[in-house]
Amino acid sequence: MHQTYPFQLMPLPYAADALEPHIDAKTMQLHHDRHLKTYVNNLNAALEDCPPLQNCTLRQLLLRARDIEILRNTGGVFNHEFFFNGLTPGGRPPTGLLAERIQRRYGGAVEFQAQFKAKALELFGSGYTWLCCNRHRQLCIVNTQNQDTPLSQGLRPLACIDIWEHAYYLKHYNVRADYVDDWFRVADFGRASQLYDGSL
Repeated sequence: MHQTYPFQLMPLPYAADALEPHIDAKTMQLHHDRHLKTYVNNLNAALEDCPPLQNCTLRQLLLRARDIEILRNTGGVFNHEFFFNGLTPGGRPPTGLLAERIQRRYGGAVEFQAQFKAKALELFGSGYTWLCCNRHRQLCIVNTQNQDTPLSQGLRPLACIDIWEHAYYLKHYNVRADYVDDWFRVADFGRASQLYDGSL
């Protein structure tokens, strides 16, 4: 997230098959090596003739850029990197302050998962479902369309699921609900906890 132009395709933080059987290796390879790589390449091409923005990080670009091509591709890189970094073999539950706030806000892990899943299923078309917090550190679950991010809403992202069909179609076809269930089995809410308490 601290890279600047020219942006590089960051490697997955685990092997492509490390999340099986929940997310299959072929999907991970295509999703990372083709979809994300295309966004990285397109972002670099869009920034090539825009020196004033070449020293910006992804977050800075999302907040400063006005060109739609730059914004779309920056969102594509930011969202995909956030998604891939938020997964881990076996998954990890929320801990510490985030676990306490989830208990208080949603009534517990089971209720939180149910509400998060419902939000993901209501998203029409392509986009992402996010667990975020606002500037008062209050938790919220939000959807964003296409490659939009919660940053434009003044929210701090903690965890996200990619709802574009390329993220799950090879295994789950059009059954998004099953994909969301499998995502929870490999979601790294330990990382989300670190983002929430500021240690990451």
